[in-house]
Amino acid sequence: MVLMYVFETYLDLRQHSALKLPTLPKTLEGVISQEKFEKSRAYSLDKSHFNFVHEFVTILLDSAILYFGILPWFWKKSGNFLLLSGLSAENEILHTLAFLAGVMIWSQITDLPFSLYSTFVIEARHGFNKQTIWLFIRDLFKGICLAIVLGPPIVSAIILIVQKGGPYLAIYLWAFMFVLSLVMMTLYPVLIAPLFNKFTPLPEGELRAKIEALASSLKFPLKKLFVVDGSTRSSHSNAYMYGFFKNKRIVLYDTLIQQCKDDEEIVAVIAHELGHWKLNHTMYSFIAVQILTFLQFGGYTLVRNSSDLFRSFGFDTQPVLIGLIIFQHTVIPLQHLVSFGLNLVSRSFEFQADAFAKKLGYASALRAGLVKLQEENLSAMNTDPWYSAYHYSHPPLVERLAALDESDKKAD
Repeated sequence: MVLMYVFETYLDLRQHSALKLPTLPKTLEGVISQEKFEKSRAYSLDKSHFNFVHEFVTILLDSAILYFGILPWFWKKSGNFLLLSGLSAENEILHTLAFLAGVMIWSQITDLPFSLYSTFVIEARHGFNKQTIWLFIRDLFKGICLAIVLGPPIVSAIILIVQKGGPYLAIYLWAFMFVLSLVMMTLYPVLIAPLFNKFTPLPEGELRAKIEALASSLKFPLKKLFVVDGSTRSSHSNAYMYGFFKNKRIVLYDTLIQQCKDDEEIVAVIAHELGHWKLNHTMYSFIAVQILTFLQFGGYTLVRNSSDLFRSFGFDTQPVLIGLIIFQHTVIPLQHLVSFGLNLVSRSFEFQADAFAKKLGYASALRAGLVKLQEENLSAMNTDPWYSAYHYSHPPLVERLAALDESDKKAD
């Protein structure tokens, strides 16, 4: 953990130096206004300073929890709490739920100051935050309620699967998580997302007609076209699509519609997103995640019965949840390596989706849309190549514009 922190802090320092550069990259000169560049630079540096503090506090807390044996101590305390409540501490499901309740309270206490500062100081200072403190608290309360409702049955099922799984444990765990992911992808946009945002059909008009015509030309099974009230919380903008098989939906942030006055720019952004669908990027990413999930559960099954491993972390028993936590700690370097690999693939997909939109005739509109999103979101204009390669799942604007220009030269 400490070695990964040192390495990532080095990358953060490289990025911080890039953010301090006083001039735009040559590719963006004359494209991004100096005013927007200065605002972006100030916003990015504020977030960078905040990140240094947040990551330092996080590594201190995580290291202290491991070094001082807080996990086994808290596991025993949660068992004592059950006994005081008249419940059996021998019931692993109840014991685990009591443990997780305490962990949730602890994480809320430690994360809340950073969330408040990020939202009501940094985001507000740069004109992005639109939510009130009451809306923030309401969202926090809803999130906790969802965790209380959804967490216990999922945790209970995992514990029962591990206890009964036998030699096919990895397959059973993967199958359960696969079904759970499908269920959540189905229920989230229908039941959970509306708890936090309002989704309304995009009104009839030129923009809707253009998007529907584009979807129809690509045989994209568009069923619904929504606008989400992202402006109630932030002025950042975005667009996304979701849904299975013949039931696809596209969602536009109201801020995107407000910021991109030219409908062609919005349609170009949608063309990029439809490129991911047409090129099967979503399917490939989903398959990759399933393979990695199965391999991870396979690794867990190899170490879950290692009493030495549990004892080295201060446990004299081998609870299922604790085994998962310990396993996650032991494979941190591998997780970061896999994440880096997935980012490389994702960046490649982004270039392909841009090229797809260009083939449809949206090259100039896509350029304008990408620049507008970069400006309005005050995204970093100067990025360190090492930091970008390690952290960014989307290429920086400079690289995307260069790739679009390069394809022009090849065509010529």
